[in-house]
Amino acid sequence: MKVVIHSDKLSKYYGKGGEIKAVDELDLEVYEGETFGLLGPNGAGKTTTVRLLNCIIKPTKGTATVSGFDILEEDTKVKRVTGLLAESPGLYEKLSAYEFLEFMGALYDVPSNILTERIDDLLKLFELHDRRDYLLEGYSRGMKQKILIASALIHDPPILFLDEPTSMLDPRAALMVKDLIKKLAESAGKTIFICSHILPVVEELCDRIGIINQGRLIALGTVDEIIAQTKTKTLEEAFIAITGGVEEKELLAWREQKSGDS
Repeated sequence: MKVVIHSDKLSKYYGKGGEIKAVDELDLEVYEGETFGLLGPNGAGKTTTVRLLNCIIKPTKGTATVSGFDILEEDTKVKRVTGLLAESPGLYEKLSAYEFLEFMGALYDVPSNILTERIDDLLKLFELHDRRDYLLEGYSRGMKQKILIASALIHDPPILFLDEPTSMLDPRAALMVKDLIKKLAESAGKTIFICSHILPVVEELCDRIGIINQGRLIALGTVDEIIAQTKTKTLEEAFIAITGGVEEKELLAWREQKSGDS
């Protein structure tokens, strides 16, 4: 299988002496066409990893390649082959859905003759075409998340990064977004990199997962492999065994997500 994301001792340290290790010597490979999940507690280093791989911040040491492009030397090329849904993205709510996607396409220099057709295709795929001219301020939270994912796809990148794509959504909206991610993985052939602290999201969507804690990658494999390695019965038990526990608010998020799936 072709490796499209490869990191070599990728690290990001903060503080005068580098004592805060947000990401610490991350060695990771993600394969073309897979949905990969980076799972970890809040503050484990998930968002920092995504920001490093998308050339938003520079590493303290180590490096990585994304679709063969070096994040240190070829940052513009990296950004051309990736789409990013940030954890707290910005949305211009006084624009219509069509206007917002048109604006995002212009930022990526998508030719106008291609952009019009692509916006229509995305709005149809996300079942929002009949609301294309509605202002985003009138959209539900789940619909806004759909538009934000569409904006990350507007330049047709082969690799899509989704940072906590369901964490701020109610169960119904979360289910809507999960179904959309499945559709993208199955029909659009994208490589999808998901960061989350909600266990059922990565368990349901991801081909493989990595567990990160305090900046270190401490487990890697399929859900079944990680459960077998820890001699536990569920991913939740494996996660607790590996990380040493789960914060109360994360357990609440897990239960909320689980109840929304039932």
